[in-house]
Amino acid sequence: MRVRRVSPVAVMAVFSAAVLWAAPGTGSESGNGAGLERWHGQIWDAEIWSDVVDAAAGQTVYFHAWGGSETTNAYLDWVADTVAARYDIDMRHVRISDTADAVGTVLAEKAAGRDDDGAVDLVWINGENFAAMRENDLLGAPFAFNLPNFAYVDPTEKPTVVEDFTIPTDGLESPWGMAQLVFMADTAVESTPPTSIEDLLMYLSANPGWFTYPQPPDFLGVTFLKQALIELVDEPSALQEPVRSAEQFAEVTAPLWSYLDELHPLLWRRGEVFPANGSALIPLLDDREIVIALNFNPRAASAAIENGELRDTVRTFVFEGGTIGNSHFVAIPYNSGAREGAMVVANFLLSPEAQARKEDPTLWGDPTVLSMDLLDADDRAMFEALPRGVATLAPEELGTQLAEPHPSWTDGLQDAWAGRYER
Repeated sequence: MRVRRVSPVAVMAVFSAAVLWAAPGTGSESGNGAGLERWHGQIWDAEIWSDVVDAAAGQTVYFHAWGGSETTNAYLDWVADTVAARYDIDMRHVRISDTADAVGTVLAEKAAGRDDDGAVDLVWINGENFAAMRENDLLGAPFAFNLPNFAYVDPTEKPTVVEDFTIPTDGLESPWGMAQLVFMADTAVESTPPTSIEDLLMYLSANPGWFTYPQPPDFLGVTFLKQALIELVDEPSALQEPVRSAEQFAEVTAPLWSYLDELHPLLWRRGEVFPANGSALIPLLDDREIVIALNFNPRAASAAIENGELRDTVRTFVFEGGTIGNSHFVAIPYNSGAREGAMVVANFLLSPEAQARKEDPTLWGDPTVLSMDLLDADDRAMFEALPRGVATLAPEELGTQLAEPHPSWTDGLQDAWAGRYER
């Protein structure tokens, strides 16, 4: 039950500030740095923010976030305890298995005319789910660039914090963490892992069964498809624009299906079954049923070694031409009944304190969205003191970060993969 209703005064004050920077671009043009072009520097006012914090006190914030990881759940428990103590906010982690479920909830509420006091106040989101919420007008007014802690974010250094799978965020979602596709190899078995998607096929021809990937629509499985597509397609720039037609989709993705037709018989269990998600790859790698795995967290291998889930001979590597990277965010639905509370939680998630705790591989290991150059000496030292872990690559070793395709390609890949390979 909600304790306190939204304060119209505080919300309207923030909305008024928001339109100052939202006005130059209100559409959803995609790709080619559109998000960076439409980021105009944060504008926030200490007095307005003080009103938001006051209005947030006593609110209950239902935070819909993936609940499939104990480390993530433990981190959000800590967030809930902290915002309760400091801001009198009752944050409740609603554990979901698929963000699309939360999007569907808000969409159903809109269809039913429930335009206030909705079930979702804050949602962990990115990619096609953000695109769907934006396309269906399920997000409220922009808020992210007004958050005080956005001052520690530098979109020129990390453009994906303002551009989500080619879609400009326009402040409709606040960055929470960074991700980049990496691979993990057990070096006690293999010391020279493949260097590209084509090399992976040749590698498995000599070592059948040593690799697999999660079954789409699991996000990591779909990411592997996108990585392969980017490397195999003649003109990767076409993936930065929406799919124009079924004929174009079939033509552009044809090399991917040919590749997978050759790859699948060489996978673990001959590609007849696939792991459910990225977490399921860890025990397979530890048991040496496979020798190479993949993850979307560059610190995942070190965290798993730290927790005793992987052997200490596992190391991280990336392909020579780069791997897909992105940011993940939190967003506030248009019908949240605790908008101020959600904004205060989003701001806390962006704080150096919360970001450093999240980056600690012994607690979660999710890379920060903050710029070290914008932090003061004490906060920067807090990050520098974090253990990197034996299996984590240095930032310069992660290589080129490849841009995510437009979300319309993701939807098409999921459907086409299921039609060709699902049993």
